[in-house]
Amino acid sequence: MALWIDAESIELHSNASEDDLQAVIRAVYRQVLGNAHVMDSQRLTSAESQLRNGDITVREFVRAVAQSDLYRALFFENSSPYRFVELNCKHLLGRAPQDQAEISEHVQIYNSLGYDAEINSYIDSAEYLASFGENSVPSARGNRTQVGIKNVGFNRTFALMRGFAASDASRSAQLISDLGGNLPTKIVAPAGASGSYSNTGKRFRVSVTRASHGPRVTQSAATFEVSYSQLSQKIQNIQKTGGKILSIVEVA
Repeated sequence: MALWIDAESIELHSNASEDDLQAVIRAVYRQVLGNAHVMDSQRLTSAESQLRNGDITVREFVRAVAQSDLYRALFFENSSPYRFVELNCKHLLGRAPQDQAEISEHVQIYNSLGYDAEINSYIDSAEYLASFGENSVPSARGNRTQVGIKNVGFNRTFALMRGFAASDASRSAQLISDLGGNLPTKIVAPAGASGSYSNTGKRFRVSVTRASHGPRVTQSAATFEVSYSQLSQKIQNIQKTGGKILSIVEVA
C-alpha cells in the first residue's frame, strides 16, 4: 500500500462507462475539496453534465470545482492567504509549496488579478499539464514524479497529505515557519482520534538512489525499512547524504 505520496492517478478515457465517469467525478471532488463531504445539493450538476457529454475535459471540471462557491467557502473566505495557497498547491498540483517565493507569487496574483486568476495559475501551468494532462485527476505526487523539485519538498508534501482520511479544515498555514525560514519540515505523526488515519504503529519501506563519486559517477539503489517514529529522521539523513527518495511504501 503506497503512503500519501504518489497516489494512483485516475484518468477519464474516451470509451468510459457511466460508472467510470462517476468514479472520476468522485475523485475530483475528493481531491479538489480536500476530502470534504459533498452533499447532492452542492454538486456541480451542470459541469458534471458537460463532462459526461464530452463538452469539457477533466481539467476544466477541476477548474469548475476550484472556482465554485463551495471551494471558496471552504478554503478561501476564512483562511489566511498563506493557507489558501498551501491548499491550492495540494489540491491542484498534488504537492506542497516549494518555498516562500512561490507563496508570495500566488498571493500577489490574487491581490492583483483576483480569485479566478489565482486558480487558473495552477490549472493552466506547464506543471499541471505535464503531470495530469487534460483528463487525469490531480493526485499527490512524490519526488519521482516531480521533475526539478527540491528534495526538501518531499517532506513538505508528506506533511500536508495525511492520507484520504485527512481534513483540510484548518484555517492556519501549516508550513509558514519552515518556508519563511527556509527550514526543513519535520514529519509529525497525526493526532489519533476516532475515525482518523494513523500510521504510528506501522512500518515503511523507503527506496532511494545515491550517487557514488569516484573516477566515475555511478548511481546505486538502496532500500530501508523503518517505523513511523524513525521515518522523519531517515528522510533527513537521506537528504543530508545527497540521496534521492524514489518512494515510501507501507509494509503489509
